[in-house]
Amino acid sequence: MKIDIISAVPDLLISPLTNSIPKRAVNKGLVEINFHNLHDYGSGKYQQIDDSPFGGGAGMVLMPEPLAQCIESLKKETQYNEIIYLTPDGETFDQKMANSLSLVDNLIFICGHYKGIDQRIRDIYVTKEISLGDFVLSGGEIAACAIVDAIVRLIPGVIGNEESALSDSFQDNLLAPPLYTRPESFQNLTVPSVLLSGNHKLIDEWRFEQSIERTEKLRPDLLKNKE
Repeated sequence: MKIDIISAVPDLLISPLTNSIPKRAVNKGLVEINFHNLHDYGSGKYQQIDDSPFGGGAGMVLMPEPLAQCIESLKKETQYNEIIYLTPDGETFDQKMANSLSLVDNLIFICGHYKGIDQRIRDIYVTKEISLGDFVLSGGEIAACAIVDAIVRLIPGVIGNEESALSDSFQDNLLAPPLYTRPESFQNLTVPSVLLSGNHKLIDEWRFEQSIERTEKLRPDLLKNKE
């Protein structure tokens, strides 16, 4: 998979996406992640990429020309499955979407900044708009990191035990069960005996029951979606 991320502040992307699981994916040759500085396509001496909005109002808007030039230069080399704009008014990201996007070959992510991007870029180039939730961030970089991480870890071969990703929370609209490791006793709390039994059938049943119980308590809305 090839992932290209367009940003006004690409330094915000580097640490999260060049460590841990994303780094492992890149080192294995399973994923290519590229960061593109929008200022490289800016105009004038100061590489301008933003301007005040027509009609007045507070804030600045990312200009269409730098974004168009960057996208067009990328499209000359690669055919993209989706060109994604990260925006609060997009479709809310979830595990189902992560699963779907992990199956494609090439993605572009456009990180908004300031008040957002010129609508004409959305009309001409963007094929999918995604939001992390009903709140506003300073830019799309944090959202891009979260979404790319969620996608990359699902690619076969990235995580050593592929069952680990398949058993994560939300894969079946259920929260994950409680997890325990050594020592067996910690501050007078002990590991449930079933997990020490070696009976995998009983363990699987216990984990499923715990997932149902936790979901009913913490996220009952997920069970409604499961129906």
